[in-house]
Amino acid sequence: MIRLDIDTTLRAGARAFRLNARFASNSQRIVIYGASGAGKSQMLKAVAGLARPDAGYIELAGRVLFDSVNGIDVSPQRRNVGYLFQDYALFPHLNVRQNIAFGLRRGLFNPPRKVDGEAIAYWLDAFGLEAVARQVPDQLSGGQRQRVALARALIAEPAALLLDEPFAALDPALRVRMRAELDALQRRLDIPMLMITHDPEDAVAFGGHVLTMADGAIVEEAP
Repeated sequence: MIRLDIDTTLRAGARAFRLNARFASNSQRIVIYGASGAGKSQMLKAVAGLARPDAGYIELAGRVLFDSVNGIDVSPQRRNVGYLFQDYALFPHLNVRQNIAFGLRRGLFNPPRKVDGEAIAYWLDAFGLEAVARQVPDQLSGGQRQRVALARALIAEPAALLLDEPFAALDPALRVRMRAELDALQRRLDIPMLMITHDPEDAVAFGGHVLTMADGAIVEEAP
């Protein structure tokens, strides 16, 4: 599924942090586990094309997405990955339909309020969101917001799903339920998944291949 070997230095004033991560895996489920500040999110952003490493390469699902030696740096729009942000990053002024439809758009214009289509109808039904399709994110529960964000990430049929602390914003009871939902969804879609988390329960639930990250590097692997 993925081969990654990247090196980059992040600076904030006098402070510097080196991300020097290397791993390879053919698992359909990869969990990168580690404490906050370990460099997990920065590494995930590099896979998605949202952050450019100083050097190295990234290969995902048989495609080279980044190779500093050969001058390859595929744009985020062309990497064909679904990205679920930790805070879900839903557009507050758009309703559920519009937020999901945004995953199909390539441009700055918002989808119309009554946007429709086979793919949108499918994901509204798949996540049980038909009843709230006209509501905006502030009117939704935490679980509903996560479902909308997942639908937006999946509607473009990505080659892989990247998850940044997907349950961190949920209360403990909802976290258990949403883990079960995501587990069933990933098995049904058979889509490769790369998750980063600081919660050991996520690693237990989803870890086909678990890697521990600390101080910007992969320090431990477990099957």
